[in-house]
Amino acid sequence: MMDKEEGSRNIPKKGYIKFKDDFEEGEEISADSKQGNELDRLYDESFTKIEEGTIVKGRVMAVHNDGVMVDIGFKSEGIIPIQEFTGDDLSKIKVGDEINVYLEEHEDSEGNLILSKEKADKVKVWDDVEKAYRNNEIVKGKIISRIKGGMTVDIGVKAFLPGSQIDLRPVRDMDRLIGQTFPMRIIKMNSKRGNIVLSRRAVLEESRDTTRKRLVETLDEGRVVDGVVKNITEYGAFVDLGGIDGLLHITDMSWGRVNHPSELFSIGSKINVIVLKYDKGTQRVSLGLKQLSDDPWKEADKRYIPNTKVKGKVVSLTDYGAFIELEHGVEGLIHVSEMSWTHDVKHPSKVVSIGDMVEAVVLSIDKENRRISLGMKQIIPNPWEIVKSKYPVGTKIEGKIKNLTEFGAFIGLEEGIDGLIHVSDISWTKHIKHPSEMLKKGQKVETVVLKIDIEKERISLGIKQLTPDPWEKEIPEKYKVGTVVKGKVVKVTDFGVFVELEDGVDALIHSSETGIEPPAKVETEFSVGSEITAKVAKVDKNEIKIGLSIKLYKRDMEKADVDDYLKSQGDIDQSLGAVARKVSDKKEEGQQED
Repeated sequence: MMDKEEGSRNIPKKGYIKFKDDFEEGEEISADSKQGNELDRLYDESFTKIEEGTIVKGRVMAVHNDGVMVDIGFKSEGIIPIQEFTGDDLSKIKVGDEINVYLEEHEDSEGNLILSKEKADKVKVWDDVEKAYRNNEIVKGKIISRIKGGMTVDIGVKAFLPGSQIDLRPVRDMDRLIGQTFPMRIIKMNSKRGNIVLSRRAVLEESRDTTRKRLVETLDEGRVVDGVVKNITEYGAFVDLGGIDGLLHITDMSWGRVNHPSELFSIGSKINVIVLKYDKGTQRVSLGLKQLSDDPWKEADKRYIPNTKVKGKVVSLTDYGAFIELEHGVEGLIHVSEMSWTHDVKHPSKVVSIGDMVEAVVLSIDKENRRISLGMKQIIPNPWEIVKSKYPVGTKIEGKIKNLTEFGAFIGLEEGIDGLIHVSDISWTKHIKHPSEMLKKGQKVETVVLKIDIEKERISLGIKQLTPDPWEKEIPEKYKVGTVVKGKVVKVTDFGVFVELEDGVDALIHSSETGIEPPAKVETEFSVGSEITAKVAKVDKNEIKIGLSIKLYKRDMEKADVDDYLKSQGDIDQSLGAVARKVSDKKEEGQQED
C-alpha cells in the first residue's frame, strides 16, 4: 500500500495549519488560523459533494502490481484492487484515463478511500437493464449454461431464459445454443432480489409478425422465396417463409426419386423454393423445388430412343424388377423377365444390387407417363435363336430330368435352357395323371423335339413320339368293338374302373358298364390288381380311348349258356302254342287224378 505521505487526500497535518476545531475556547484566531479554517471548509465540502455508496468519475493516477490508484477529485484518491481488472483491461488502461468507480462507505486502515470498478460496472449495468426494461428495449444476451427449466444468460448480469421463451417452437437440443448471442426482451425484473427473466421468443414473434405482414402483401404464385425447413414428415417438409409456413411435398422436391425428405433436407436447412399455390383466405402455401430447374423428361424421347444402349445405376428393387437411374430425374425399369434369356429369375436381387452400374437396351419410352422400359438380356444375343437352329423339330435329344410337375417333366438340354415333356406326350396308350407314374427326377431319357417357340422361350419334347402311333392302325384292329379282353385293374374311381390290357394299353369301364346294381358301389366291388374280363364297347381313335363293358360281356355269356342248354335238349318246339299245350295237358292230368 502507499505511504501516508502519498495518501489519497493529501490533507495538511494538524500543527502545520491550525484548524478552527483546534483552538481552545477564547483563543484568538490569527490570519493563518483563518486560512486553516478555509481549508477545513473546503475539505468538508469535498465530502459533501462526493457521497459514499455512489458511482463517481475518477482519473487514473498510477497502475501498480497490487492495484490501480484513482483520483476522484479534490485530491481524494483511492486504490482499486488489481483483481477487478481483466488482462485486457490492464493492457488498455493508462495514466490519465477516466473510469467510473464505486465509492465504498468506509476507508481502509491507512485512511485511503476504498474504490471498486467491479461494483461500478454492476451498478451501471443494472441501471442500463432497468432502463431497457422500462422502455421495453431489446438487449443482447449470451447463453452461458443450461439449468433446470431453461438457460442462464449473460446480459452484463446473469438472467434467466425459460425454455418456453427460447424460440417460436420447442427446442430439442438446447445445449447447441450455449455460447451464442441473441437479441432478447426483459419480460420480468426484480432489482431487490436481482432476478431478471428474458424472452427471445418475444423478439422472434415481433420479427415474424413484421415479416409476415410484408410477405402476405407480396406473396404471389410463381415467386421464388427463401425459407428455413421447420419440420420433416414422410410426405414432405414444412418451410418457414418468415411468418408463414409452406408445404414442400415430396413429389415437388426433385425430378428424381426421393424415398424420404430427410434424404435431401434437415431441420434448419435454408432453401430457395417457388410458390406453386397460395390461398390468401387460409394462408396455405404449396411450394416447389424441382420447378426451379428444367424437367428432364421434356425431351427424354430424343435422348432415349428404342434399341439404343444406355448405362445407369440401380436405385431401387421391387418384386417385379429394378429401377435404373439414367440421369437425375429420369429412371427406367428393367422388368424381371428382361434380365436373362436363359434363367428363370425369381427376384431381381438374384441378378443386381442397389448401387450397381448396369448396361441395358431401351425397349420403349412413354414420355407422357414418364416410363422407360429397359432390357438387360438384350445386350447379348438371344440363345433361343441358336437353339432353334441347333435343335430343329424332329431332333432326338437325350437329357436328364431336372424337375417334375403335375403337367409334365423338364429336361435340361444345356445351361439355362430346358425342354418340357408334357404329361400327354409320355405314352400313347397309358392314362397318366402325373409324370411320376412313369418318370423319376434325375432319370436320363431320350426325347424328340416337337416344337420351339422363341417368343415364349419354350421347347416342347415328347417320348411317345419316338415310336409309331398305335392308334393309327394297330389298336383299332386289335381291339375291335365286341372283342373279349382280359386285363388288370390299375385304378378305381367313383365313375369307373381303369384297366391295363395285356400289351400295356389302358381302357376304362364306366360305372354304368360294370354290371353292378345299386346299392352296391364300384369302389367296394373292385380292387386294384384284380383280374377282369370284359368286352370292347367303344374305340375312339380321336380321343385315344377304349371303352369296356362287363355288363355286355355277362349278358352275352348268359345268352351263350342258354343257347348251349337248348342245344343240349335237341329240337324242341319253343313256340307259345306248344308251351300253352303243355300247361293245358298238366291241368288235365291233375283233374284226372282228382
